[in-house]
Amino acid sequence: MSTTQSLINVLKAELKAAGLTYASLARELGLAESSVKRMFAKGEMPLSRVDEICRVLKTDFAELSRQVADAKALRHELTPEQEAAVVADPKLLLCAICVMSQWTFEQIVATYKVTEAECVARLVQLDRLGIIELRPMNRYRLHLTKTFRWRPDGPVMQYFRERVVGDYYSGGFDGEGEMLMLVHGQIGRSLAALFNERLQRVAQDFAQQHLADQKLPPEQKRPFTLIIGMRSWLFAAFRELKRNPAVMP
Repeated sequence: MSTTQSLINVLKAELKAAGLTYASLARELGLAESSVKRMFAKGEMPLSRVDEICRVLKTDFAELSRQVADAKALRHELTPEQEAAVVADPKLLLCAICVMSQWTFEQIVATYKVTEAECVARLVQLDRLGIIELRPMNRYRLHLTKTFRWRPDGPVMQYFRERVVGDYYSGGFDGEGEMLMLVHGQIGRSLAALFNERLQRVAQDFAQQHLADQKLPPEQKRPFTLIIGMRSWLFAAFRELKRNPAVMP
């Protein structure tokens, strides 16, 4: 990826984190929204325009440049040892999930029974584990890619299978905004990857909406957890009834 495209990607990420749309940025710059969209789509903007966007974002070009350089070092996954360290301490796991959702230090302390000292200590641990880069005033930068995932058979997913899955599915999924669907069928092997891509986009949309709604007052938000999965699988009771392919007519 070119440096220019990396800079554009960083600017887009900063706009999302700040809750700014192309329309709101256009108003700040005194431009038409279509001009801003075209500028980002083509990746063509003079340094003077970048400086103006930095002013709106309350940052500077040096900070953007550092983020561009750091982007190449973002993690796609952690090592088994790092994941084991995360699940060994419930409050560390809680803080890890919170920072992955871009919660602020203040939000974590106000929402959970974690003291400021405990939260600072966990953020320091997450920094040492390479999950975040801890900054002054307990601010941080996430060091994980958008495609980051816990290891399928790693310590964190094992923890969730043992302690979380049962609790999650014990609900009736009949509340406002809730849904549970089970769809079974046979599709071509080549189409499975396409469905996975669609599901990943749904997950990304959910994550981006979470970021966009961070500034909403608490009474206008509710916590939701989205779990998406797809695997080649047949319910155990059905597997027991299936004929041996070798003797099927």
